[in-house]
Amino acid sequence: MTDPLEQASDLELAKLAQETDETAFAEIVRRYSPRVFQIASRFFRDRTQVEDASQEIFLRAYTHLADYEGRGSLEGWLTRIATTTCLNLLRNSQRRPESDLAEMPEAEAEWLDHHLAGVSAERHRAAEKSREAADLADRVLGTLSPDDRLVLMLVDADEMSIKDVAGATGWSESKVKVQAFRARRRMREAVEKLLTVRTRNPSK
Repeated sequence: MTDPLEQASDLELAKLAQETDETAFAEIVRRYSPRVFQIASRFFRDRTQVEDASQEIFLRAYTHLADYEGRGSLEGWLTRIATTTCLNLLRNSQRRPESDLAEMPEAEAEWLDHHLAGVSAERHRAAEKSREAADLADRVLGTLSPDDRLVLMLVDADEMSIKDVAGATGWSESKVKVQAFRARRRMREAVEKLLTVRTRNPSK
């Protein structure tokens, strides 16, 4: 038997979740967690960090559901929250999850954590299979600034338009173009440097 919520629109789910319908928000988590985990995984290599970032993204989405008016896709709205959240986490030397958790009752935070844990385990099992192949890219991205990593992820990996990236980041279109150009150059230089090191020291 098909769950009616699986057929619900983004706006319908958001409205139901605003009315404290836990099953509606669980459907949002199920439907869009792959996208959220994908974004968090581009910013963080450590599994725990990816899980923490993903939980904070959904916590922020939950507390700001009233801001979603259905003018665009819920996935796009979540993407903007995810990118800005991950970017801020990278920029800050110390995370402050207490401020976000305080906005949600403890029982609801635990409930969301439970749902995310199951989804995370499934995603990471699949990710482990390609971990070795992605090691070089991860190491290179790790040498770049948060802004460089963000623009490369959105423009090159996700193939978003300059206009859409500007909307997601709050940057001007000209800044997106310049940032992307410089980030690609720095990434090439980082790849060349890393490959040179590996050639000289094969064990690394």
